[in-house]
Amino acid sequence: MRLPAGKVPPEVLEEIVFKRLGVESGDVLLGPSKGEDGAVIKVGGEVLVSSMDPITGAVERLGWLAVNINANDVATFGIKPRFFSSCILLPSGAESGVLREICDQIDSAAKKLGVAVIGGHSEVTPGLKHPIVVGYAFGVAEEGRYVTSGGAEAGDVIILTKGAGIEGTAILASERRERLSRELGEEVVKAAESFYERISVVEDALTAFKAGGVTAMHDPTEGGVAGGIHEIADASGLGFEVFEEKIPVAPETSMICSYFNVDPLQLIGSGALLISVKPEYAGKVLEALESRGIRASKIGRFLPDPEKRIIVRGDGRVAELVRPVSDHLWKALER
Repeated sequence: MRLPAGKVPPEVLEEIVFKRLGVESGDVLLGPSKGEDGAVIKVGGEVLVSSMDPITGAVERLGWLAVNINANDVATFGIKPRFFSSCILLPSGAESGVLREICDQIDSAAKKLGVAVIGGHSEVTPGLKHPIVVGYAFGVAEEGRYVTSGGAEAGDVIILTKGAGIEGTAILASERRERLSRELGEEVVKAAESFYERISVVEDALTAFKAGGVTAMHDPTEGGVAGGIHEIADASGLGFEVFEEKIPVAPETSMICSYFNVDPLQLIGSGALLISVKPEYAGKVLEALESRGIRASKIGRFLPDPEKRIIVRGDGRVAELVRPVSDHLWKALER
């Protein structure tokens, strides 16, 4: 089976990766599983929440993205990320200035989030076309004081912060700057590139968790909002109903997705946060987010039937929400 670009499909993970996990340990409270982007390990009376992700689809802001993407995954557990390490892989012939730029970005992002950089590895790797950064972040919490992607319950309200395709919009604007500037105008491209500043969901997640009633959180990375909703449903054994017109899509995202003929709901979406919350707490969570200047919208609800995964279109049509095979960022970059 030839694998598509991006994340390995869930069925392949289950068949290959999840069956090869070394020795069993009672200290692993949450290990590799569908829909989960981190691990929870018991250490004494506390738990360590960790996550690892590579930055492969972008060339610019590699260090910035590596810190923020991994910190986001830790924060979706309701835990503040505290430590970060990285593996920086450079192509043959790379200048030391490239390494300096990546490390400057890591330093800047870590300081902004209050995260300590604890180490890692850097090397020149033959065969690479451009630099790749693999990041690892973790935080510490009291046992039981966290949520997972698998905690959603039937009837929970689904809240989305900010909007769809944030990271993908920024990447496409920077990687295809000249072309998009000619077609859409420099102002649109400049505004789209500024979406990099929206990538973090640490404040979103910690604010929502503190407000109460949150049962699960997930940041829609590869596969976008559509993939993220499916991943929470997978982890929780649920279905869902979402409303297309309630999912915010920025004008810049719409314009860039239209140009490349890709779906904003299937475009890599770091910067947004999906939150499952008990209905009676939904208003409180929205109010807490808005008090921090974080735009948030109720976009649907989780259903008890895991086979029922629908999106209600703007014209009232009901359809099955597509499960992305490959993130539409890759499609756009190929065009």
